[in-house]
Amino acid sequence: MASSKPDLNIGLIGTGFMGKTHAFGFSTAPKVFDLPRNIVLHTVADVTQDSATQAAGALGFARATDDWRKLIADPDIDVIDITTPNALHKEMALAAIAAGKHVYCEKPLAPCASDALEMARAAEAAGVKTQVGFNYLCNPMLRLARAMIEAGELGDIRGYRGIHAEDYMADAATPFSFRHDPVGGGALADIGSHALATAEMLLGPITEVMGDCVTMIGTRPDGRGGTRAVEVDDVGRAFLRFANGAQGSVEGNWIATGRQMQHDFEIYGTKGALAFSQQRFNELHFYDGCDAPGRRGFRRIEAAPEHPPYGRFCVAPGHQIGFNDLKAIEVAGYVDAIAGDGAEPFGFCAGHRIQTLVETIQTSSRHRAWKSV
Repeated sequence: MASSKPDLNIGLIGTGFMGKTHAFGFSTAPKVFDLPRNIVLHTVADVTQDSATQAAGALGFARATDDWRKLIADPDIDVIDITTPNALHKEMALAAIAAGKHVYCEKPLAPCASDALEMARAAEAAGVKTQVGFNYLCNPMLRLARAMIEAGELGDIRGYRGIHAEDYMADAATPFSFRHDPVGGGALADIGSHALATAEMLLGPITEVMGDCVTMIGTRPDGRGGTRAVEVDDVGRAFLRFANGAQGSVEGNWIATGRQMQHDFEIYGTKGALAFSQQRFNELHFYDGCDAPGRRGFRRIEAAPEHPPYGRFCVAPGHQIGFNDLKAIEVAGYVDAIAGDGAEPFGFCAGHRIQTLVETIQTSSRHRAWKSV
């Protein structure tokens, strides 16, 4: 029996790591959630026709093209999903918005806050719905942490420590890539943006920053037998002051040897504390200051059906959901927004906010001074 729901045709640009993750999200979300639209994997675009055709077969898209402009111009496509290198996001997103398409863009939204603002304003003027890919925020354990903070279970929040550290740039022999280009890279923008988004999700607005952005590997192989100077940061850190009076710090680090995915935070309040690690992201650790002496310590809260939307994926507690499931949760929220059933979970305005934080930290680092956001 044919569905009465209208179709939502997806056009994906880029088939690398995040392109595959987005495709998995669009494939999984309809199986887990009762979406208001039928997801149709319409067309995928890549740099060559062969690579696009291969990706279409592997990811379940009906069509393939080596020209992203043709994909955007296709009147049948409703959503343009951008997972290309960072410096390409603006041109593609603005073209899609001008064509009246909804736009889903992997983070960071744009290399510069001014570009991100232009994209956000264009989307608002066109009346299209947008989403920036920050799927870590969709973790039921982060939502639980925020609910506990808002309910006062930790008391008044005093301190925050957040970090996103990986080692994919730790080897100095790793070639120069788009991530090292000043218009599209740096550890703070690439992965520190996750730490900043998590901090504001949990504690609210950051009002002041003191940054320290450091380049530890000054040159990289250029792929042609020579080397190329690196200007972006390998490590970006900042002290933070929040509007609620809390203070803390974040770090983005892509040369952290031995770390594949350390997206962690610790929160300290007057009544309790929380600790979380992405490497065990189906767990949240809670310290309750009201426990009796001799009974105190962090206790583990395991993800379970009581932590929505975990129960849509698994009816049993402790069995865990995975990274791609977080993208499916993100997709579901975005499809609801497109259908008019809710606000954008993390639209271009939110993406602009994160890029503003990144640039303010970078400016603070250059000036060696506290800066207001």
